[in-house]
Amino acid sequence: EVQLVESGGGLVQAGGSLRLSCAASGFTFDDYAIGWFRQAPGKEREGVSYINSSDGSTYYADSVKGRFTISSDNAKNTVYLEMNSLKPEDAAVYYCAAIEILYYRDYGQPAYEYPYWGQGTQVTVSS
Repeated sequence: EVQLVESGGGLVQAGGSLRLSCAASGFTFDDYAIGWFRQAPGKEREGVSYINSSDGSTYYADSVKGRFTISSDNAKNTVYLEMNSLKPEDAAVYYCAAIEILYYRDYGQPAYEYPYWGQGTQVTVSS
Protein backbone atom coordinates (compact mmCIF):
# COMPACT_ATOMS: atom_id res chain seq x y z
CA GLU A 1 0.00 0.00 0.00
CA VAL A 2 1.37 3.39 -1.01
CA GLN A 3 1.66 5.78 1.91
CA LEU A 4 2.90 9.35 2.08
CA VAL A 5 3.12 11.04 5.46
CA GLU A 6 3.89 14.74 5.79
CA SER A 7 5.26 16.39 8.91
CA GLY A 8 6.95 19.59 9.99
CA GLY A 9 4.22 22.14 9.55
CA GLY A 10 3.45 24.75 12.17
CA LEU A 11 3.19 28.41 13.01
CA VAL A 12 6.05 30.71 12.07
CA GLN A 13 6.53 34.44 11.83
CA ALA A 14 7.03 36.09 8.46
CA GLY A 15 10.68 35.79 7.48
CA GLY A 16 11.06 32.55 9.38
CA SER A 17 11.78 29.02 8.23
CA LEU A 18 10.24 25.57 8.35
CA ARG A 19 11.29 22.20 7.02
CA LEU A 20 8.62 19.82 5.83
CA SER A 21 9.18 16.09 5.48
CA CYS A 22 7.39 13.54 3.32
CA ALA A 23 8.00 9.93 4.32
CA ALA A 24 7.09 7.47 1.58
CA SER A 25 6.44 3.74 1.73
CA GLY A 26 4.80 1.02 -0.33
CA PHE A 27 6.59 1.68 -3.61
CA THR A 28 10.07 1.76 -5.13
CA PHE A 29 11.14 5.26 -4.23
CA ASP A 30 13.66 5.66 -7.07
CA ASP A 31 10.91 4.99 -9.64
CA TYR A 32 8.82 7.96 -8.58
CA ALA A 33 8.84 11.72 -8.61
CA ILE A 34 7.57 13.56 -5.56
CA GLY A 35 5.82 16.88 -5.67
CA TRP A 36 4.93 19.37 -2.97
CA PHE A 37 1.62 21.14 -3.43
CA ARG A 38 -0.23 23.63 -1.28
CA GLN A 39 -3.79 24.77 -0.92
CA ALA A 40 -4.96 27.88 0.87
CA PRO A 41 -8.61 28.41 1.83
CA GLY A 42 -10.71 29.29 -1.19
CA LYS A 43 -7.87 28.67 -3.62
CA GLU A 44 -6.94 25.88 -5.97
CA ARG A 45 -4.22 23.41 -5.09
CA GLU A 46 -0.98 24.59 -6.65
CA GLY A 47 2.35 22.94 -7.31
CA VAL A 48 5.26 24.31 -5.32
CA SER A 49 8.23 22.08 -6.05
CA TYR A 50 9.02 18.70 -7.53
CA ILE A 51 11.92 16.25 -7.46
CA ASN A 52 12.75 13.28 -9.64
CA SER A 53 13.96 10.69 -7.13
CA SER A 54 15.90 8.86 -9.82
CA ASP A 55 18.17 11.66 -11.03
CA GLY A 56 17.59 14.36 -8.40
CA SER A 57 16.38 16.97 -10.86
CA THR A 58 14.13 19.60 -9.37
CA TYR A 59 11.54 22.18 -10.36
CA TYR A 60 10.20 25.20 -8.50
CA ALA A 61 7.24 27.42 -8.99
CA ASP A 62 8.24 31.04 -9.60
CA SER A 63 6.60 32.11 -6.35
CA VAL A 64 9.06 30.08 -4.25
CA LYS A 65 12.26 30.14 -6.30
CA GLY A 66 15.22 31.22 -4.22
CA ARG A 67 13.34 30.68 -0.95
CA PHE A 68 12.38 26.98 -0.97
CA THR A 69 14.65 24.00 -1.51
CA ILE A 70 13.48 20.47 -2.24
CA SER A 71 15.72 17.50 -1.54
CA SER A 72 15.47 13.78 -1.08
CA ASP A 73 17.14 11.14 1.04
CA ASN A 74 16.63 8.00 -1.01
CA ALA A 75 18.02 5.79 1.77
CA LYS A 76 15.21 7.02 4.02
CA ASN A 77 12.55 7.26 1.28
CA THR A 78 11.97 10.82 2.40
CA VAL A 79 11.63 14.12 0.59
CA TYR A 80 12.15 17.45 2.32
CA LEU A 81 11.00 20.96 1.58
CA GLU A 82 13.12 23.61 3.25
CA MET A 83 11.16 26.84 3.34
CA ASN A 84 12.97 30.08 4.14
CA SER A 85 11.92 33.73 4.15
CA LEU A 86 8.33 32.68 4.60
CA LYS A 87 5.61 35.13 3.68
CA PRO A 88 1.99 35.29 4.84
CA GLU A 89 0.95 34.23 1.34
CA ASP A 90 2.84 30.94 1.83
CA ALA A 91 0.31 29.91 4.46
CA ALA A 92 -1.60 26.83 3.33
CA VAL A 93 -1.99 23.12 3.83
CA TYR A 94 1.03 21.51 2.21
CA TYR A 95 0.71 18.11 0.61
CA CYS A 96 3.24 15.76 -0.91
CA ALA A 97 2.25 13.57 -3.81
CA ALA A 98 3.88 10.83 -5.86
CA ILE A 99 3.81 9.92 -9.53
CA GLU A 100 5.73 7.28 -11.47
CA ILE A 101 8.67 8.80 -13.31
CA LEU A 102 7.27 7.35 -16.52
CA TYR A 103 4.42 9.87 -16.26
CA TYR A 104 6.37 12.73 -14.70
CA ARG A 105 6.93 15.99 -16.57
CA ASP A 106 9.52 18.26 -15.05
CA TYR A 107 7.87 21.59 -15.84
CA GLY A 108 5.28 21.14 -13.15
CA GLN A 109 2.23 18.99 -13.61
CA PRO A 110 -1.25 19.73 -12.32
CA ALA A 111 -2.30 18.13 -9.07
CA TYR A 112 -4.91 15.89 -10.66
CA GLU A 113 -2.25 13.91 -12.51
CA TYR A 114 -0.66 12.73 -9.25
CA PRO A 115 -2.28 9.48 -8.05
CA TYR A 116 -0.88 9.25 -4.52
CA TRP A 117 -1.24 11.86 -1.80
CA GLY A 118 -0.44 12.43 1.82
CA GLN A 119 -2.85 13.86 4.36
CA GLY A 120 -1.29 17.32 4.42
CA THR A 121 0.41 19.48 7.03
CA GLN A 122 -0.66 23.01 7.96
CA VAL A 123 1.73 25.92 7.56
CA THR A 124 0.68 29.20 9.15
CA VAL A 125 2.70 32.38 8.68
CA SER A 126 1.97 35.35 10.91
CA SER A 127 2.72 38.87 9.71
